Amino acid sequence: MILDKFRLNGKIAVVTGGTNGIGKVITFALAEAGADIVVVSRSPHPDIEKVMLDLGRRYIHHPADFTKREQTKNVIPAVVQKMGGLDILVNNAGIIRRSPAAEHTEEDWDDTIESDLTAAFILSQAAGKVMLKKGRGKIINIASVLAFQGGLNVMAYASAKHGVVGLTRALANDWASKGVNVNAIAPSFFVTRLTEAIRKDPERSKSITARTPAGRWGTPEDIAGAAVFLASPASDFIHGVVLPVDGGWLAW
Repeated sequence: MILDKFRLNGKIAVVTGGTNGIGKVITFALAEAGADIVVVSRSPHPDIEKVMLDLGRRYIHHPADFTKREQTKNVIPAVVQKMGGLDILVNNAGIIRRSPAAEHTEEDWDDTIESDLTAAFILSQAAGKVMLKKGRGKIINIASVLAFQGGLNVMAYASAKHGVVGLTRALANDWASKGVNVNAIAPSFFVTRLTEAIRKDPERSKSITARTPAGRWGTPEDIAGAAVFLASPASDFIHGVVLPVDGGWLAW
């Protein structure tokens, strides 16, 4: 049956930034589809372990700050040691620093590029080595519609997300023939902690809603189906795709 193609039973999935917003929804969605879960973030979320236990999934939290490169490098080896393997990697963790371009500091640039782009490269490369030995695996990068646009007051973030798309396509070209799928999801403006500042600006928030053909902001739950699809055997012939989940934003 076609629904069996979407099952993740017996798979081990790593979700970075999996304790809040989009990452948390992806964590739950992959677990509901059958995967065992490793969440990598600065601190654990008390609700997640209970949900995993209720679903009967193996679960661990691995602490890491992705602005610290040595912590990033330790993630995949620790996961493989603790879980015995790795089948799915979701590079979701990220930060955003808002300021006019002329005022954007080097520190904000460095932290954002390190967390949002360099960490995705390091984790993907390390996970890819594990997956290539098995001849299968799924890597999903969370990009953004700002990978296609410049945005406002988010110079480093937009630059990082452009890089994430390039990374996705480059890895897909290298690994598609070896059984490893690398794809990305590009959300538009979602109700998450990262967008809190602009949601509090009535004019900006209203303009985003008006600019979106669907007529609303996205919610983290809108990502769940795309994440399960790209993590599952149903997407085995999909490589290097950047899938917009944007309410029609890029079609406007």
